[in-house]
Amino acid sequence: MTSRAPITFRHIVTRPLRSHRVDTSLQPNNFPPERYSDLGQSRGELISVPEMFASSETGASASQSKLTKLLLNVNIERSLGPVQVIMAPENTVKDLIKAVIEIYVKEKRRPFLINSNPDCFALHYSQFSFESLKADEKLINLGSRNFFMCLKTSNTITTSCSKEANLANKSTFY
Repeated sequence: MTSRAPITFRHIVTRPLRSHRVDTSLQPNNFPPERYSDLGQSRGELISVPEMFASSETGASASQSKLTKLLLNVNIERSLGPVQVIMAPENTVKDLIKAVIEIYVKEKRRPFLINSNPDCFALHYSQFSFESLKADEKLINLGSRNFFMCLKTSNTITTSCSKEANLANKSTFY
């Protein structure tokens, strides 16, 4: 009975490679000259693009193309998943809050909102940030596409929300 030596990494590396047949029909020098005569053949030359593949925009104007819509994810306090909103970049934080509330109510998500007034909500970068975003800030200037929305604290609630806030404070059980 003969025993075989174990295969090591050295055996794999030094093993001769099998020869593969190389397809030379796709080599650059084998292109049909009548079809690709305008392509640069030597190193460093520019390659012209056939008209059917060329875009209508030039490279400079294509790089400066303007954003038309933004996909934004907004998590609402105590809600299970984010509300996804597509909005124009010129809209403000207040417009985003209003749109998120409309979608949340329309989809009948739970827990139901106690108040659907957009002025009673604040938008934050995350649930761990104390500073809320300014209502007149444009969405394109925020630098993020994921946000957290919650009710404003009782000391910053506007007068339209103060009655409901006082009612909520009185109805808690101690």
